[in-house]
Amino acid sequence: MSAYLQHFTERFATLDSSKLELLGDLYSEDVIFRDPLHQISGLPALRAYFAQLYANVAEVRYSFDGHDECQPGQGYIRWTLHYRHPRLAGGKPISLQGCSHLRWRNRVHFHQDYFDAGALLYEHIPVMGGAIRWLKGRLA
Repeated sequence: MSAYLQHFTERFATLDSSKLELLGDLYSEDVIFRDPLHQISGLPALRAYFAQLYANVAEVRYSFDGHDECQPGQGYIRWTLHYRHPRLAGGKPISLQGCSHLRWRNRVHFHQDYFDAGALLYEHIPVMGGAIRWLKGRLA
């Protein structure tokens, strides 16, 4: 178990729209953040991204399912995102599993999220969601 990743997940879990200053404790000024939908460079852009994220959802929280440090300063976190968006799934809660690859020195300078973008967003949009769920079922 990584003490660094344990500390990171505990701090990250406390984030909300009123605590975005904590991002500076977790991430370096030159952080690179990537996920299937975004690529963000720098702490100010990351703060803006999180501010927009929290402004657009009714509820958001993460539960962490485990973490592994594969070598000093590099590791993975397994998580589940729980959120509600007023225009997705009729405002009902949605859960999504994912994984983050982090690299750090004193703070995280590289963060790559891996998750199913369809399960995050597209499957919950009226009409489009039904088509995507049907297609996934046909491919399975």
